Amino acid sequence: MEDLDLDITHNLLNKLIEYELAGVVRYTHYSLMVRGPNRIPIVEFFKEQAAESLMHAQQAGEILTGLEGHPTVNIAPIRETHQHGISALLKESLEHERTALNLYKQLLTAVADRSIYLEEFARGQIGQEELHTMEITKMLRDYEN
Repeated sequence: MEDLDLDITHNLLNKLIEYELAGVVRYTHYSLMVRGPNRIPIVEFFKEQAAESLMHAQQAGEILTGLEGHPTVNIAPIRETHQHGISALLKESLEHERTALNLYKQLLTAVADRSIYLEEFARGQIGQEELHTMEITKMLRDYEN
């Protein structure tokens, strides 16, 4: 890890913390706004996403402090579209997951060949974000027609 650029790594981990904490707020809000006959399973999905976002923020924070960084107290901006149909919420979720995926890929690039632990962390998160994008894409299929 001696070749690791700590400034870049700290910055990316803080961006991830901010973004994952925004996900907690976003998904909690979505879970409160769902209506209709499919409400219960979709509310549960959003609650699970919120809990997972919090866990991801905590993991990034633990790594950051382990690298002698200082975790942010900020969250990334959340755009309120006032569109609360299930299709709109899922499309916004897909956009959110794709952005998170991009941030984890940036982290992977920054730590590649410098820290196996950080590489594995980034790869694991990338895998989870890719899975989320596939799940949301499948959920959207019923709403696109």
